[in-house]
Amino acid sequence: MGKVLCFGELILRLSPSADWIRQQSMPVFVGGAELNAAQALAMWDVPVRYLSALPDNLLSKQIVTALQQKGIDTSVMDYRGNRIGTYYLPVGSELKNAGVIYDRAGSAFSELQPGMIDWEMVFEDVTWFHFSAICPALTQGIADVCEEALQAATARNIRISIDLNYRSKLWKYGRSSSDVMPSLAKYCNLIMGNVWAANTMLNVPIDHTIAEINQKERYLEQALKTSLYLREQYPACEIVANTFRFDDGDAGIRYYTTLFEGRQMYVSEEYHTDHVVDKVGSGDCFMAGLIYGYYNGHAKPEIVNFATAAAFEKLFITGDATDRTVQQVNAATKKYG
Repeated sequence: MGKVLCFGELILRLSPSADWIRQQSMPVFVGGAELNAAQALAMWDVPVRYLSALPDNLLSKQIVTALQQKGIDTSVMDYRGNRIGTYYLPVGSELKNAGVIYDRAGSAFSELQPGMIDWEMVFEDVTWFHFSAICPALTQGIADVCEEALQAATARNIRISIDLNYRSKLWKYGRSSSDVMPSLAKYCNLIMGNVWAANTMLNVPIDHTIAEINQKERYLEQALKTSLYLREQYPACEIVANTFRFDDGDAGIRYYTTLFEGRQMYVSEEYHTDHVVDKVGSGDCFMAGLIYGYYNGHAKPEIVNFATAAAFEKLFITGDATDRTVQQVNAATKKYG
């Protein structure tokens, strides 16, 4: 097996507390959906390459050096433009409903256009290409770059995975996700997301009463229907994964996932907690867990349970990416199950 290439926008997360003005400080985390997955893969000894676009300045060089120290191949990083995208995610009980504030317009990555990236060079020694739906949500240009990359990867028989991250505050350039995503999903061999994102972005039918009934059996039935639909509508798709994370208030968080391949759906263990440190990056960690399992040829039940445990464990880690080793994730499957 060759390298896994993760392609997406590197973005800085700033997390102000209610008192950040008086304190004159706020934490900054380096992240981005695809980078979070890449960092997990590097932690788990999967050879991984990361491609984004960054301005050629000191801040970018410091970030790239830090990624290299984690074992991520950054040799194809594209240096152009003037700024790194950022977003603000307020923290603290007083700000829990404040929501995400994006400041990524005009970033180096968002200004990419077809023809700017040498995919022949980028895909050298690569056998797996991963990206997320956040990329084409930024601009039409990035959506076109994604299709350019997918065509190049398909021509080289590179396995392709996508995370259907739906962000309602993105998709502001005149086209909806359901207009853009089907033409990109047709290239993908592994589609990961949840049944609601698949409905919104890929027009997959959904029973809208499942949330009202709120029964696990009904959610799993929908996951199976969603998986079968995606397999039928997108012939390149061999694998479908769905996550279910529910915040039940005082009862805490429930988390479980499904993995569909061939004619069988595998259901993970179900995890519970009443304490969460940081929700950011949990889905990215799940995606990385899937890639890790398939990359190493693990059995399907092992793949889905490892990925689920890795994602659940991320809820207790501050920052965008996991810092848990394979051994620690395996221990978590027993600790929280």
